[in-house]
Amino acid sequence: MAQELDPIVRIRELERDRVNFVLENVDLSVANSFRRVMMADLPTVAIDMVEIEANTTVLPDEFIAHRLGMVPLVSANCDEAMRYTRDCSCLEGCRFCSVILTLHVSCQESITLDITSNHLELGAMDDGMDEEGDELSKRPNNFGMPVGKNDPGVAPVLICKIRKGQELKVKCIAKKGIAKEHAKWSPCSAVAFEYDPHNRLRHTTYWYETDIKSEWPLSENAKEEQPVRDDELFDYNAKPNKYYMDVETDGSLGAQEVVMKGLQELQAKLANLILGLKAPEPTAEDEMIPPPPSNMGGPPPTSAWGGATTQWSGAGSGAASWGTSPGAPAGWGSPARAAGWGSPAAGQWGASPSAAAGGWGDTSGWKV
Repeated sequence: MAQELDPIVRIRELERDRVNFVLENVDLSVANSFRRVMMADLPTVAIDMVEIEANTTVLPDEFIAHRLGMVPLVSANCDEAMRYTRDCSCLEGCRFCSVILTLHVSCQESITLDITSNHLELGAMDDGMDEEGDELSKRPNNFGMPVGKNDPGVAPVLICKIRKGQELKVKCIAKKGIAKEHAKWSPCSAVAFEYDPHNRLRHTTYWYETDIKSEWPLSENAKEEQPVRDDELFDYNAKPNKYYMDVETDGSLGAQEVVMKGLQELQAKLANLILGLKAPEPTAEDEMIPPPPSNMGGPPPTSAWGGATTQWSGAGSGAASWGTSPGAPAGWGSPARAAGWGSPAAGQWGASPSAAAGGWGDTSGWKV
């Protein structure tokens, strides 16, 4: 058995909003799970509710609310600096689970005015709660603000355009969530994932017309591995071992934070899975429960109703049983009893006309 090697992460490029790295010595399922966790399981802050007070623009309220929800907000250390609404003790939102953003822009000149994410301002949360928490101390100064606000090197997000006499006034409530609930909470704008650039494992079938090499050029990651020789035999047992990943964020979280938080989240998910697969250990209460009786599931006792000896409807019951078999001497409906109600003996209710003279069916007494 081959010796298992420890996972290796080799960073090739690192920027504020982008990281390119190589992941080695892990299974394909683990690498793909890591990609999915970074895209859909990391919490961020995004606008979830919009109260529109005035809108005289050409766009409807729903259109503007959707565009506001997709504006990325600074969410550094969001997992510790903010609560989920479902986990908060408030009723309608508080400073621990919500962030207020306001926007009020009107055009008074004969120009086209762009309303962008730079017009969003942080508002005060008047919740009236006396509860104390350390979430606020873990937030950076620009927590909840639009990404790139007051940064000349980052272009703002365009919300709408207005002309003279038009106005837009809204109040937004941002909440914590993950991209499994809505894509607006995803910290990644793109995640590139590639393995086996030379198609040595033949996991990809290429469609081509004349020359496969010219019609399907290799990526830059192909320089990391040896090309496939023409006389090389195909290995059916080979598995991928090196994965090339390029993560680009929308600015709500830094690239380094996305990778580190993704590894922590994946580790926590695997730990919970292993814990759930383990058999529960017996407790003191389980040991105090007595074992079931030894006769459970066996034949019933002979004195119980429905038994085999003294039952009312048993086939082999005694002489005093109801509905006994034809051979029982004293059963109520037994045809073998001498004086039973349906017995053919003389003088009985159901006797035949020829069984006894003077019976109900005796025709001799009717004729003169």
